[in-house]
Amino acid sequence: MELKELERVLPEEIEKRSFELITMELGEKALDPEYELVIKRVIHTTADFEYADNLVFSPHAVQEGIRALKEGVRIITDTNMGFAGINKNALKRNGCSVSCFMADEDVAEYAKLHHTTRACASMDKAAGLSEDCIFAVGNAPTALVRLYELIQEGKIHPRLIIGVPVGFVNVVQSKEMIMSLSDIPYIVARGRKGGSNVAAAIVNALLYQIQQQ
Repeated sequence: MELKELERVLPEEIEKRSFELITMELGEKALDPEYELVIKRVIHTTADFEYADNLVFSPHAVQEGIRALKEGVRIITDTNMGFAGINKNALKRNGCSVSCFMADEDVAEYAKLHHTTRACASMDKAAGLSEDCIFAVGNAPTALVRLYELIQEGKIHPRLIIGVPVGFVNVVQSKEMIMSLSDIPYIVARGRKGGSNVAAAIVNALLYQIQQQ
C-alpha cells in the first residue's frame, strides 16, 4: 500500500486546514449562508458529509439561537457528554450556562415513581425552571417526545431545540414530532444519525459565530 505524504500543518492551524478541506470536498454544493457554519462544524466533528443534507433548520433557527445565547440563555443537555462538549469559555463570555439533570437524585426518583426514563424526567425538571432554555438533545428520543408533550401542554417554550438523538427506537419519529412544531425554532438531524457530539458541535457553532460578529 502506497503511503501518502503527510501535510505539514502547525497545531494551531489544524482546525483552519480541516475547514478548508471540508469546503473543498463539498465542491459546488450550495449551502444556505445562515446555516453553513453550523453544517461545516458538524461535518468537522463527525467527518460525515451526509450532514450537509440531513440537517434541517426551521426558518431563522440559527439567528434565533444566537439571539438567545447573546441574552445569556441556559442550555439543557440530555447527556454529560453533551454537557462536556460545549465550550465553557465561549459560554462564559456570553453569560450563558449549561445544565444536565440526568444524574440528579430527584430526577432518578421521579423517573422511578412515574415509570419513565431519566431523560423524560429531566425535561420535566427543566419545565419547572422559571426561564426559557435552549435544549440540546443528542441521545434520548424520549427527551424529544417529552419536550413535544410539554410544549403542547403549554408548560414550556424553548428558545431553540437541537434535536439530534442517534439510534433506532423512536429516533426518527421523535425528530418528526419536533419538526411538526410551527412556533418553536429547531435544528434537527433527520433520520437515525446524530449524537451528543453533534448536539455540542451545533451549540459551539452558534457560540463561535457570536465571537465573529
